[in-house]
Amino acid sequence: MSSRATPLGEFDLIERFFKTGADSMRSKADQGVTLGIGDDCALIKPPGNEEIAITSDMLVEGRHFFAGADPTLLARKALAVNLSDLAAMGASPLGFTLAIALPKVDEVWLEAFSKGLFAIAKEYSCPLIGGDTTAGPLTISITAFGSIPAGKAIRRSGAKAGDDVWVSGAVGDARLALAALRHEIDLSSEDLQRIEDRMHQPMPRIDLGIQLRDVASAALDVSDGLLGDLRHILKQSQVDAQIQLDQLPKSSILKKQESSIQNLFAACGGDDYELCFTAPSSQHEKIQEISRTLNLPLTLIGKILPQKDHQARVYLLDASGVLLSDSQAAPFLNSFDHFAQ
Repeated sequence: MSSRATPLGEFDLIERFFKTGADSMRSKADQGVTLGIGDDCALIKPPGNEEIAITSDMLVEGRHFFAGADPTLLARKALAVNLSDLAAMGASPLGFTLAIALPKVDEVWLEAFSKGLFAIAKEYSCPLIGGDTTAGPLTISITAFGSIPAGKAIRRSGAKAGDDVWVSGAVGDARLALAALRHEIDLSSEDLQRIEDRMHQPMPRIDLGIQLRDVASAALDVSDGLLGDLRHILKQSQVDAQIQLDQLPKSSILKKQESSIQNLFAACGGDDYELCFTAPSSQHEKIQEISRTLNLPLTLIGKILPQKDHQARVYLLDASGVLLSDSQAAPFLNSFDHFAQ
């Protein structure tokens, strides 16, 4: 008789690490989820007269996170980046599905991963309602569902000439942390510890998105770099933008770097998961009120302009108000490309 433990199979894995946690949330969840894990499909029912918002994000080891990354933090980030998309649309979370490929069944790793996953799921009242598991290179794919009152979704296509451009929180810290971990920049251990959370534990701005439903004309979450992402709004809204480079909000740690690094990381560093949004100037006072209510800095960084040609353009001004040339501006307008080498 063998003394070795029986290897954990797919359905035992789901039951032990995911279904149990999902069931514990179901008893506390609202009626938005009428059927969770265990059937061929989950069933969700948004409140009356609300639309369903759906978003998916995939994280691949070696592409989006380092090999050997802390599974608790990894799980938190995997759900957080999807919740950030819901926030950008002004949606309230309903639930999410998880598809995960694992190189092997590592029970210690799975225990830590599920702990991090359900911690953030409970924090944002977003229960796990289904998914899939398989063997393969470590890949985590989450689809999140949210609800928005009909007609209130904040789209990328609503920016108008004359609108102000805003961004929440501070940008550039995640890129600074990555540079430090890659030994491109030297940071004190104290400073690195303070900003690593910006890379590993982004905070979805769900409450801000909801507050902006009747305020913002367009919005998106900053994942691949602030100014590169802003161009998605400009393209869909068929407008241009003028941005004051020195007004990009930066943390005290990033401000210790030389100004060129500060501006570069804030403008195109990525992985910030803040909200960039546009709004009529008449909403300025309301936005300041939202900032105070949420205790969250909201910074005015520029203006929406009429489109000059058929290509969405971002015009950058330096600290003296001088317009940067195209060649000077180009490095600040880059964004992360998932297929670039």
